[in-house]
Amino acid sequence: MLPELTYLHGKPQSLGLLRSQKSDFKVFEQLPFSPTGEGEHLFIYIRKIGANTVFVARELAKYFKVKEQLVSYAGLKDRFAVTEQWFGVHVPGKQVYDLQDLAIEGVEVLKYARHNKKLRTGALTGNRFELILRNVTNLQALHNRWNDIVEQGVPNYFGEQRFGIDGGNIDKALALFSGTKVKDKKKRGMYLSAARSCIFNDIISERIVQNTFSKLQQGDVLMLAGTQSVFHLDEVDDIIVQRFLDKDVDITATMWGSGELMTSANPKTIEQQIGEKHNEFAQGLPRFGLKQERRRIRLIVQEADIEVLASEQESDNALPSVKISFILPAGSYATTVLRELIDYQDGTQRVQS
Repeated sequence: MLPELTYLHGKPQSLGLLRSQKSDFKVFEQLPFSPTGEGEHLFIYIRKIGANTVFVARELAKYFKVKEQLVSYAGLKDRFAVTEQWFGVHVPGKQVYDLQDLAIEGVEVLKYARHNKKLRTGALTGNRFELILRNVTNLQALHNRWNDIVEQGVPNYFGEQRFGIDGGNIDKALALFSGTKVKDKKKRGMYLSAARSCIFNDIISERIVQNTFSKLQQGDVLMLAGTQSVFHLDEVDDIIVQRFLDKDVDITATMWGSGELMTSANPKTIEQQIGEKHNEFAQGLPRFGLKQERRRIRLIVQEADIEVLASEQESDNALPSVKISFILPAGSYATTVLRELIDYQDGTQRVQS
């Protein structure tokens, strides 16, 4: 079972509806480079509505008559949304493609160009989100909470998508560690990631409970802003505290695997205790080749904006709609931000149930 996660700013006071329609949830992928215009890989930038990333990749493989392994993407995107993202197809040679006859339901080709390298998973710098929340109550509380989030960030929890419908990937992970064979590498990877993410989330939650989420401790492992470089904190002084306040460094927690924990003192004690709590995961993950890694526990939103949509308030009895926009780094979840902002009902849950 998934652990109950602690709120950093307390449970939100505002209520609202998310994704009452697909256009209420928009995602725009951001790559750190542009296609060069030449090379063996054709990069295709598409807008998809209500289409699964894996489904689109399979359809592209059919269109280009290549194996599915030759179609790549930087990251998975929400199905119940309007999303723009890049796909890469390995098509050696100098053939010039005209994609006007590419017909995939819910997909529109925006642009395409050749590139000299494969589009790899995780190659994006981040995603820009434009979300509309409808039937919002307690607008003042929402604005106050938004200001807290922009200033202090939110826990960098893995979102519910990581764990599958009703946390089903956790059950599959337990079965995997008990000896159930899973031949599909992607599915096996999803189950392992769910188990690893469960431990990570619980460590963050415990630090919030202990009031050490935003408090540097001797023994912490810090990560430099904009990189994955980490270092052990031997001593807490005014300089490092200011760097933390300036968002130049972040506290990390372990992504569980084989090897020794990098932390010491109280941070290590917390990680050990949570590892023991999820002993089946902690014992099982190293058997599948996963090694200790680190991930930031604080998620900072960038280029954040909020506005009440005036057109939604024509009726005195109508609850307002609110549009929020922000950028998140790769590997983080918009639903994690929303969880701290508003007690929302996801319109897609009614579709899935």
